[in-house]
Amino acid sequence: MLLNCYQQEHIEAGCDEAGRGCLAGPVSAAAVILPKDFYLEGLNDSKKLSHQQREKLRPIIEKEALAWAVAFVDHEEIDQINILNASFLAMHRAIEKLAIAPCYLAIDGNRFKPFAKVPHSCIIKGDGKYLNIAAASILAKTHRDELMTNLGVDYPHYNWQQNKGYPTIAHRNAVIEMGLSPFHRKSFNVSDPQLALSFEEN
Repeated sequence: MLLNCYQQEHIEAGCDEAGRGCLAGPVSAAAVILPKDFYLEGLNDSKKLSHQQREKLRPIIEKEALAWAVAFVDHEEIDQINILNASFLAMHRAIEKLAIAPCYLAIDGNRFKPFAKVPHSCIIKGDGKYLNIAAASILAKTHRDELMTNLGVDYPHYNWQQNKGYPTIAHRNAVIEMGLSPFHRKSFNVSDPQLALSFEEN
C-alpha cells in the first residue's frame, strides 16, 4: 500500500515526469499536493496501469488534489539543453505553476536540480511508494498522451495515437521511411529498428 507522502511536517508536492525516452514530442512533468487523508483506490505508478485506468483516475486526482500542475518542455528545448536537464526544467515549471507553494518536494528518480531553496528528496521508484508521486506520474503521462494524440492527427504515418512518440520498431521504421516530422527530437538517434528494443506502452 502506498503512503500518502514522504514526510508529514511540511506541505509536500510529489513530482514526476513522462516522455524522457520518446523520439518525438515534449517531456512532461506534474507536481501534485494531496490532502493528508487522501486515498484513491487503484492509484499507483502510471506504468503499472492501463490507459483506461489512468484516464479514470486523472479527473479524480485533479478534482481532489489541494493543488496540481502539469508543464512541458518541447522537442526544440530538449535538443538545446539535453533530455535530463529538460526533465528537471519541466518539473520546475510544474512546481512554479502550483496554486499552493510547497515547502518540500518528493521527486521520483535518483537525480534532481534543486528548485529555489525548497528542500527535496529523490526517491527511486517513488511513483510506486507514495500517492502524491503516483498522482503526478498519472497526470504527467495522461496530459502528454493527450497532446501526442492530438499532434498525431496531422502526422498519421508515425502512429502517435498508439505509440505516443516512444521508439517502437514501427515508429523507427516510419522515421527511416518518411524522415523526421517537425516534432521529432533531432538529438535522439534513430538506429536500425532491427537492433532496437521496443518501448510499446499501453
